[in-house]
Amino acid sequence: MKFTTPAKTNPIDRLQVVGKPTDRIDGPFKTTGTAPYAYERHDAVPDAAYGWVVGAAIAKGRITKIDTAAARAAPGVIAVVTYENAGKLGKGDKNTARLLAGPEVQHYHQAVAVVVAQTFEQARAAASLVHVEYAPQKGVYDLEAAMNAAGPSGSKQKDKSTTKVGDFDHAFATAPAKVDAVYRTPDQTHAMMEPHASIAVWQGNKLTLYTSNQMVHWGVQDMAKTLGIPEANVRLVSPYVGGGFGGKLFLRSEALLAALGAKAAGRPVKVTLQRALMMNNTTHRPATIQHIRIGATREGRIAAIAHESWSGDLPGGQPETAVNQTRLFYAGANRFTQMRLAVLDLAEGNAMRAPGEAPGLMALEIAMDELAERLGMDPVMLRIVNDTTVDPEKPGRKFSTRRFVDTLRTGAERFGWDKRNPRPAQVRDGRWLVGYGMAGAFRNNINMKSGARVRLERDGTVTVETDMTDIGTGTYTIIGQTAAEMLGVPLERVNVRLGDSTYPVSAGSGGQWGGNSSTAGVYAACVKLREHVAKKLGLDPAHAEFAEGMVRAGGKALPLAQAARDAVVVGEDTMEYGDLAKTYQQSTFGAHFVEVAVDAATAEVRVRRMLAVCAAGRILNPKSARSQVIGAMTMGVGAALMEDLVVDKRAGFFVNHDLAGYEVPVHADIPHQEVIFLDETDPMSSPMKAKGVGELGICGVAAAVANAIYNATGVRVRDYPVTLDKLLPGMPAYA
Repeated sequence: MKFTTPAKTNPIDRLQVVGKPTDRIDGPFKTTGTAPYAYERHDAVPDAAYGWVVGAAIAKGRITKIDTAAARAAPGVIAVVTYENAGKLGKGDKNTARLLAGPEVQHYHQAVAVVVAQTFEQARAAASLVHVEYAPQKGVYDLEAAMNAAGPSGSKQKDKSTTKVGDFDHAFATAPAKVDAVYRTPDQTHAMMEPHASIAVWQGNKLTLYTSNQMVHWGVQDMAKTLGIPEANVRLVSPYVGGGFGGKLFLRSEALLAALGAKAAGRPVKVTLQRALMMNNTTHRPATIQHIRIGATREGRIAAIAHESWSGDLPGGQPETAVNQTRLFYAGANRFTQMRLAVLDLAEGNAMRAPGEAPGLMALEIAMDELAERLGMDPVMLRIVNDTTVDPEKPGRKFSTRRFVDTLRTGAERFGWDKRNPRPAQVRDGRWLVGYGMAGAFRNNINMKSGARVRLERDGTVTVETDMTDIGTGTYTIIGQTAAEMLGVPLERVNVRLGDSTYPVSAGSGGQWGGNSSTAGVYAACVKLREHVAKKLGLDPAHAEFAEGMVRAGGKALPLAQAARDAVVVGEDTMEYGDLAKTYQQSTFGAHFVEVAVDAATAEVRVRRMLAVCAAGRILNPKSARSQVIGAMTMGVGAALMEDLVVDKRAGFFVNHDLAGYEVPVHADIPHQEVIFLDETDPMSSPMKAKGVGELGICGVAAAVANAIYNATGVRVRDYPVTLDKLLPGMPAYA
């Protein structure tokens, strides 16, 4: 099915099942421990051996010798695989670094070996006996020091590295009110609960991989390319993923090493990356240095806006696209954006929840707060004044929907923004300094080609199959809701099967595209199935209505199940997209409001209240969508106050590479969170008229926290995270 014209009224609009706050159908499996996660597939692979990954002890250089003799002789050891005996390996299209080092080492903790043994403990003990000698080389690990050598760079998303509209320099020079500041965001890591984990099984020349992966089809493609085998010989199974946040978009080393280890051992092998390797061995959100200049009239209208961003990655990598939202968020006739990429010898930088917009808004929305203060203007009103209905870089291109102002007004009213004292450090509650902060939220909508297969079984139940993954987002449920709505059956009559590469190729989970795209693929398959069912029942497919387990057309009403009494009826299709995304800018919008309290003596920060208002098309399941947003808001608090992968700039690795040293929020850090979804549909997006909301919830949160801290204390921090050492020197006198 091709989606080339705006969606008209269709069966989804009945909203009998879709749009209802529905419990996750996978919830009972997860809460009872019966959900089959990758490392625990004892049902499918009862006799797996264990692999332990050895990571490189240098950040750049060459391996001069690997001695595995002692490891091979250790109790229980079955095989040891290094580059010397792994055979010829390629590199996946979506991997920047090779997944197995040798002889070249490209980054610290790059895998250099996997030791396979009968037990986990034996594999771990033997891995310590692998002796590796290196010839280290000098590397570049400091983004600040590498800035001057950084060059303009595009990205794999085909974003332009530099955009110019009008005459920014003149407009900025003559603007009555200006902000000119540099903001810094640190390297961050995904810190998901479930580590990267896989079990590999070979049957002849065919590989089955039970793995924790967000994008099954991408994984098949890159595993086949890396091993040099046909894609048809690779099967990936990933029905449950215990958190990914972008870190499991791509094939990672544990999957490859499980496959290599299983081939060498002649039996199934399971490998999980130990937590201490995850930060340096996999991907992370790259640090940024961002220079923002905004010039405005005395009335607050932006006349000039420039956003430059520096980030780093390995050779052949891509930049953190931190300027993306600035190209589209606010009006302004004179504009300049640029991304620069420095070559760093740190682990691969890549997607982490809301890549680009999350760190970009951490800077932009503080700059807007600073501009509001210069103008003596309310920060909410400044954003309202600078709203736009068209793409500021291409004024002839309208937004499909844009309810940013509605999110601002709704949020300000619900939060009690009118009670905010605009003068910093004026409000006290005992020993606490209290402040309010807000920020706008923006995240682009992306449509991805997605397919599904839907079967009407002989017992009248419906089965949906697609290689789409559920990374804790509620995908099982919204896919089930879509099929139930389209076929007029209760949700409990729908069985959803996900995460298997033998199913039709879906959009996969990432980039806020998963929910809308995958349900649109199910919609397309259901349209096919409806046609087949109507014909089998002797009804006109063009006029058939499916409701309450019946099919009605032409004055007849027949049970849906009757169509499958003799044989299963199958509908399979893929939703493909035309040029509507080019004709209309499709984006999601929101507003975040935060109240903080800062201890007047110690500068300890406590977040007291949080509110998010989101405009993101039709919300397919308000209950799971709210969970997505509050989780994202929690990550935003982490980015604001604690998350920081600290780089050892001499040796080239992340020092705090575990969950003891890399701090993330816990329950005690997070207050009551309120989420409001504006009632809207976007017919330009898909037949579902939905968009995405899972990443919008993190966009702007950190800036809202930082702005609230400034309002509470008068201390403006432009270098995240906002920690005690950055607040204490400027805190008001304690009395």
